[in-house]
Amino acid sequence: MAKPRTASPRRLPALRRPRLPPPLLSLPPLLLLLLLLLPLPAPSLGLGHSAELAFSVEPNDDIANPGQPIVLGCKAEGTPPVQVSWRKNGAELPEGPHTTLLANGSLLIHHFRLEQGGGPSDEGDYECVAQNRFGLLVSRKARIQAATMSDFHVHPQAVMGEEGGVARFQCQIHGLPKPLITWEKNRVPINTDHERYTLLPKGVLQITGLRTEDSGVFHCVASNIASVRVSHGARLTVSGSGPGTYKEPTILVGPENLTLTVHQTAVLECVATGNPRPIVSWSRLDGRPIGVEGIQVLGTGNLIISDVTVQHSGVYVCAANRPGTRVRRTAQGRLVVQAPAEFVQHPQSISRPAGTTAMFTCQAQGEPPPHVTWLKNGQVLGAGGHVRLKNNNSTLSISGVGPEDEAIYQCVAENIAGSSQASARLTVLWAEGLPGPPRNVRAVSVSSTEVRVSWSEPLAHTKEIIGYVLHIRKAADSPKLEYQEAVSKSTFQHLVRDLEPSTAYSFYIKAYTPRGASLASVPTLASTLGEAPVPPPLSVRLLGSSSLQLLWKPWPRLAQHNGGFKLFYRPVSAASFTGPILLPGTVSSYNLSQLDPSTVYEVKLLAYNQHGDGNATVRFVSLKGASERTALTPPCDCRKEEVTNHTSTTGIVIGIHIGVTCIIFCVLFLLFGQRGRVLLCKDVENQLSPPQGPRSQRDPGILALNGVSRGAGGQLGRDEKHVELEQLFPTAGAAGAAGAAGQPGSRPTDPGAPAPCEETQLSMVQLQGFNLVAGRTTEATSPCAGPGSIPAPQDVGSGLLSEGQTTQPPAVAAPQ
Repeated sequence: MAKPRTASPRRLPALRRPRLPPPLLSLPPLLLLLLLLLPLPAPSLGLGHSAELAFSVEPNDDIANPGQPIVLGCKAEGTPPVQVSWRKNGAELPEGPHTTLLANGSLLIHHFRLEQGGGPSDEGDYECVAQNRFGLLVSRKARIQAATMSDFHVHPQAVMGEEGGVARFQCQIHGLPKPLITWEKNRVPINTDHERYTLLPKGVLQITGLRTEDSGVFHCVASNIASVRVSHGARLTVSGSGPGTYKEPTILVGPENLTLTVHQTAVLECVATGNPRPIVSWSRLDGRPIGVEGIQVLGTGNLIISDVTVQHSGVYVCAANRPGTRVRRTAQGRLVVQAPAEFVQHPQSISRPAGTTAMFTCQAQGEPPPHVTWLKNGQVLGAGGHVRLKNNNSTLSISGVGPEDEAIYQCVAENIAGSSQASARLTVLWAEGLPGPPRNVRAVSVSSTEVRVSWSEPLAHTKEIIGYVLHIRKAADSPKLEYQEAVSKSTFQHLVRDLEPSTAYSFYIKAYTPRGASLASVPTLASTLGEAPVPPPLSVRLLGSSSLQLLWKPWPRLAQHNGGFKLFYRPVSAASFTGPILLPGTVSSYNLSQLDPSTVYEVKLLAYNQHGDGNATVRFVSLKGASERTALTPPCDCRKEEVTNHTSTTGIVIGIHIGVTCIIFCVLFLLFGQRGRVLLCKDVENQLSPPQGPRSQRDPGILALNGVSRGAGGQLGRDEKHVELEQLFPTAGAAGAAGAAGQPGSRPTDPGAPAPCEETQLSMVQLQGFNLVAGRTTEATSPCAGPGSIPAPQDVGSGLLSEGQTTQPPAVAAPQ
């Protein structure tokens, strides 16, 4: 059922102070200032001589009774004279005996007509049009429909109920305006004040707490200005019910999905039965509170929301709870509230110097979001030329304004719920003494990339011209892609270079003076000459031992100039090519197969158009390597490659981390090792220097550094070295006795010496080419430890020493 649209809010035109009459201008300045500061009475809107052209009354949507008169209101104000006319469905509505234009601008239709037998109908969209010397203004659209009444498409049905239960009757009928529904019982109107009888606006009758006297025949009565209709009768039969019979809570009828317009009333029905009588409650599915303002519960559970807003949109849940328990039944329905378009920001009237840019902005809101359209003096204005629309049509930009752009511009916002319009006027300021537009502008193509543009001086005010500016753009591009080139004032032709071949360009020119720019000349078009295409870039990919793929970039523009690609190929030993193979400009690859693997091929690709063939790109390809790789390489395991590729990234990351860690440790090791080496060398020199006392008093527990030469004056003889090594390494000395016996100065082993200690352990730590020999002993109670033994440290570390620290000789058992 079509619903009349809600009228959009209107904005009164801005009031201005009336101009002072000429006699007041002759008053003394001080008195004149006092008069200006005094509050002036607001001028009558009926005069409107100082206001911009605007509507104080616009037509609204309406429903007319066929055969009856109807008046569509309209009142326009502005600088007189203001002429008012009307449009119907976008076309001019002529005056005639059937319609009359009233003095205030309203339209009178004497006898509203419906379309019958192909005759004319007065139904449609009407617009009021106001015009004065500044421009033309169009009102919002008003939809006029005829009052109608259809037959009932849902009649009430017979109901059988029990005492104390609930009965529900429903009827449905369409009509314009929306029919008023009433009910009759036994042909007598039902008293709507009865507390057990609930009448819902959508045509529902609910009867709660049924009694025997409620039985009877019920009729639905629908009425509007078009007609009155009565439905079929439906009988209600009420029977007795045993007291105390338990019944689960049940929702007979839940809320329906509704779509309404703001300020209407929403009726969400919920009828529940059960014994004991269930408790009905309402909530929103999104958890937001329903509120209390404008909310009421009608009957036993119907939710009524008066004056709905967009914020009321949502899903509503009706719950029927059994008292004292958690047993419940639910039903839900969605409410959608639409709002007609209304303006958040209105366009403002502006004045701009000629040649500059004018911009209007309007922002509208509504539900659903409205669509914005711009009108110029009542005609739809689209983007193009120097007119641009941005930000979903909310911004209108006009570049290089001239006298032809002076007009009234309207922003029309419209959605399914209604429309609204706002207007503003553009005034173009023209400085006196500016030159006129350059004349006789012509453009001639010189080459495929150059065009020569020539022109003549303006007719007037040429002495102050300081130069010209040539505006250039591709004819197919938007004006925002335009660029300019400056030309001296004594030059009347200019060669435009670096253009694209076979392309149409638009040119216009302006003359500039210290006061401003002239109007733009008449645009002229010229196309650059064509030329053969350049060689296309070509690459080759081997597909197998006898096939390859040729790849290049597609050139769609070749198709626009009857062009494409030509492909040739041959063995280098052959005298002639195979081809040409003709390919369209949109193709970017071609495969060659069944080739000889042992042959080198020459491949040639060129582009062509209506101007001829371009230079070719040549490639020489050998398939021999591909055939050898194919023979040597087994077929790949695709799944394995996928797994390898999947894990290769992780391996690379782990490898990088390990490598960085190793590098850091190596650097630290080298730094601290070099430092420890110097300290160790000093300490060893001190310990291995010739003893000052008897040899037997020397501590045999020393550190031996293999491969290190001792300092001068601290050299030990070969025999002394051997003896000390035997003391340090008893096991090694015994094992090497035979080898040492034949050498002069060798010292035999003392047979009375104690056996070497088996608990003594030797460890070798490599440190920058040195072997650090350290001995560790067990606890002091070991039988190997003599009375003069030194307790061994628990941890000799890595042999690194800090500055100022000395080495402690490892504990070794002294010989008895």
